Amino acid sequence: MVMTRTEAEDVLFHEAELLDAWELMDWAAMYTPDSLYEVTSPACADPYGADAANTLFLISDKYDRITGRAKRLMKKTAHAEYPHSKTRHMVSNVRVTGGEGDETKCRANFAVFRTKEDNSTIYMGEAFFTIAGSGTDARILHKRCVLDLNSLYNQGRLTIIL
Repeated sequence: MVMTRTEAEDVLFHEAELLDAWELMDWAAMYTPDSLYEVTSPACADPYGADAANTLFLISDKYDRITGRAKRLMKKTAHAEYPHSKTRHMVSNVRVTGGEGDETKCRANFAVFRTKEDNSTIYMGEAFFTIAGSGTDARILHKRCVLDLNSLYNQGRLTIIL
């Protein structure tokens, strides 16, 4: 059954809380074993319809890479994120856009505020989700972040999870 907007918001808000708390293994557990997490490049001509097989993406991770990314970022040897950045993930304008069976498609605006070593940056954009299941069994099947940035020049490296 397709989720309501409130139910979808609960999933997205929970994901944001886990990321801000650096509970990355719990974050990775929110994804299904056949999931895909993508962040398009600001240079992508069609970030909504692009395919990572033939277009440059900043991130295009299947489940094994999602969990691997979470494990790496939690290690002290992940110098770019040790000590961890302080982040606040803001999720707004959540809309259920469709779905079928036990899958729900939704979109949301996001802004991620990050501070590290006296530098503050903002990553903003739009995210598209496919969520499988509902309630406490809900898992993210697909997430695509489309950055509303012309480049990452002012932001530096993207070492956090959007």
